[in-house]
Amino acid sequence: MNFSYFLAKRITVFGHRTFSKMIIRVTIGALSLAILAIIMAVAILKGFKQEITDKQRGFFGDIMIVKNDVSTSYENAPIALSRAKLDSIRELPNVENIYPFATKAGIIHVNQEVEGVLIKGIDGSYRQDFLSRMLVEGDTINFAAENANNQILISQQTANRLHLKVGDSFIMYFVQHPVRKRKLEVKGIYTTHSEELDKMYIIGSLDLIRRINDMAPEDVGGYEVRIKDFTQLALTSSVVEDELPIHMATTNVVEQMPDVFNWLELLDMNDSVIFVLMVIVALINLISALLINILERSSMIGILKALGMRNTELRKVFLYNSLYLIGYGLVIGNVLAILLYFFQRSTQFFKLDPSIYYVSFVPVQISWYEVLSLNVALVAIVFVVLIIPSMLISRISPIKTIQFK
Repeated sequence: MNFSYFLAKRITVFGHRTFSKMIIRVTIGALSLAILAIIMAVAILKGFKQEITDKQRGFFGDIMIVKNDVSTSYENAPIALSRAKLDSIRELPNVENIYPFATKAGIIHVNQEVEGVLIKGIDGSYRQDFLSRMLVEGDTINFAAENANNQILISQQTANRLHLKVGDSFIMYFVQHPVRKRKLEVKGIYTTHSEELDKMYIIGSLDLIRRINDMAPEDVGGYEVRIKDFTQLALTSSVVEDELPIHMATTNVVEQMPDVFNWLELLDMNDSVIFVLMVIVALINLISALLINILERSSMIGILKALGMRNTELRKVFLYNSLYLIGYGLVIGNVLAILLYFFQRSTQFFKLDPSIYYVSFVPVQISWYEVLSLNVALVAIVFVVLIIPSMLISRISPIKTIQFK
């Protein structure tokens, strides 16, 4: 039998505590709060990054194929890829699909209000899942309808400024020479909570832009490439570019929105800071509990030393006891973290200001593997550090402690 483990179990379960009782409770509470804070911090930061990234990817695609020129215009020069070339790009390992689009600058004039916008034209092949999730009113564009070219999606910000609602019509003037105008109907109102996107873009039909610009039926402003694994964005972008003619080039969503993605990368530092701070809090409390436990049982240590028990075995007794406290605290903290995680996932109870954070609620996302890794890392760090204060046992003299008894 492992005597050190047996003795630690007796002390932990049946042992009588005096002044250390409150310290033990505080230690377990501190450990619970530490793992709760670590798990929720990782879940919130990961969820926040995922939510913002998904919005940028949903609106712009992952990789954009455009004409290779130095123009800074909002309107892309027309390009066209053959069906065979499009199929070859779709067959690339990390490519999910490819969709055509075009953009056109215009001015909305309605209700004595004027607003400059950029219309993004899409066609019936375009997956509108993202737009459907962002809708607050109305529906996505119905490309099977006869008036598909006149249907438009506008942001809630634009709708509020121009006093528009679903079903309203307005005149849009397209910036070119000569100026052309079209009557469009609001099919749906969306919000991404990103001021840059909501202020600038509206969604319409690609055929409408083709007609306004006198483009050929196969011409587009560019292509959006959706990929499966976003971590392989740079590599996939390079592979796609190798498939293109020399007059075309690729740009990805990270290059399009560098400020947003640089900001998201800086958030990774918060995870590390919170983890370090919580580990320090847990260590301080555990070391205090360990030292008090050793001092409280100094007479027992002296008697066991006098009976021939080695310092190493005695240290194991108190390290096992510390593992019990760690396990108790982690169980409570993990249960609280999991309950809070699923509560927020299902209710979105905790809200954010979307004008600042781009989302209207606190998003959370974490995997079971990450939860397990955080627990193992915390236990390993804390247990290794506790070996140092446990060496105090070797300085306890059997003679003095027995005399004191």
